[in-house]
Amino acid sequence: MALTIMLLNSAYLCGRCCRNKVLHPLFGPLLSDSMSKLYSSYRRPGPQAEKTPSWQNTDFSFKKGIDALKTQLSMLKKETEDYVIGPGGRPLSQYLLEQTKVMWEFRSQEDLNKWVISSDVEIGGKSEVYLKLGRNNQAALLYGTLNTEVPRDGETKYSGYCSMRAKPPLGSFGRKKYYDWSNFNSLYLRVRGDGRPWMVNIYTDPYFSHQKDDLYSYFMFTRGGPYWEEIKIPFSKFFLSSRGRVQDNQHPIWLDKISTLGFTIGDKVDGPFQLEIDFIGLLNDRAHTEEFAYETYEKV
Repeated sequence: MALTIMLLNSAYLCGRCCRNKVLHPLFGPLLSDSMSKLYSSYRRPGPQAEKTPSWQNTDFSFKKGIDALKTQLSMLKKETEDYVIGPGGRPLSQYLLEQTKVMWEFRSQEDLNKWVISSDVEIGGKSEVYLKLGRNNQAALLYGTLNTEVPRDGETKYSGYCSMRAKPPLGSFGRKKYYDWSNFNSLYLRVRGDGRPWMVNIYTDPYFSHQKDDLYSYFMFTRGGPYWEEIKIPFSKFFLSSRGRVQDNQHPIWLDKISTLGFTIGDKVDGPFQLEIDFIGLLNDRAHTEEFAYETYEKV
């Protein structure tokens, strides 16, 4: 009798498994929870996942919605007024005569919040990067440690980079905006480095591009030491480093479609690094023909 019951139970379980194989494509989400309870008692360590739908955690406050709408409408009003007055909210005559313009300066935490930092930690690396205000709150201090150890994931071949990138501008109602630098011909920086080379990156979103952003780069060699240095980089010196091109300066930058700007260090040298940035500006110097000292060095 006991043998008969065992045979019937095994046949029942076998039939149930066969039915599950047939019904799983249709009723998989309904059967998975019950089957896991039947065949396994294992539970992943840690707190249980929250089963409340995400939409129930959303705050549908009517007052917050009205306040957000007022903020966006005021931004739209300001953009409309600036557009009527002239480029950047200034008369056209004043805009055409403008020779210099400070885009970013670092004097408070609010100025730092306009930037984001990243490193190879995002791909499993071990580099570290930090951003804070410098001495007397007069500059941004970007520092950290570069580590070129490749993560052991079987896919990554290179590692060891840290970067700092400005947040792209946004208009009212989250519209994507661009910087218009077409009235200038050079990037102007005041920095103090530790002698390591940095890559200055300009991201553009041209009219005729299949990619999200085009990346233009320029190698900036800091001299190190206790003194600040002022660096002028003509936009014509930037080379297109995206689209598979390593060095291609035959494609000029779309200066009216600038998405953002950033700095990257990845010189394959392990160890600490440091870069102080006082301000980042634009310069319109049509007579500028000077070359920096490090551009005239002869390679040995």
